[in-house]
Amino acid sequence: MREIRPLRPVFWATALLLAAPAIAQESRPSKPAQKEAYSGSAVFRTYCTSCHGISAKGDGPLAERLRFRPPDLTLIANRNDRKWDPDKVARFIDGREPVKGHGGPDMPVWGDAFKSSREGYDDESVKAKIQALVEYIESLQETADKPQK
Repeated sequence: MREIRPLRPVFWATALLLAAPAIAQESRPSKPAQKEAYSGSAVFRTYCTSCHGISAKGDGPLAERLRFRPPDLTLIANRNDRKWDPDKVARFIDGREPVKGHGGPDMPVWGDAFKSSREGYDDESVKAKIQALVEYIESLQETADKPQK
């Protein structure tokens, strides 16, 4: 009986092509794992430092070119009687609470920007990303005392 060896490579190549989508799906992190991976400092560096600066003091490389100078984000609690309000900060970031300069050509409303990005974040992912950013900004607060919650 004659052995048909030339078909073996074709068989294995076809098997790999058919299995590739399943393998790729298994290796891709699930949505909850992606949400837990958000680092507030990484989100800040990626989306905020060009205007607010690395130190978050409103001194980023684009700050002087904007119509409204970006605020010093380290003083949010001080401007609010040394009280940190994470829900209010999240509303500023995601666009639910209007702020001068947000949503126009100077600063996007990040909730909308994350949803329409090429990654196509769902509502839960957008909320998790903004929450990580809020927690990071809280860690930057400069007050005489720790912010009251």
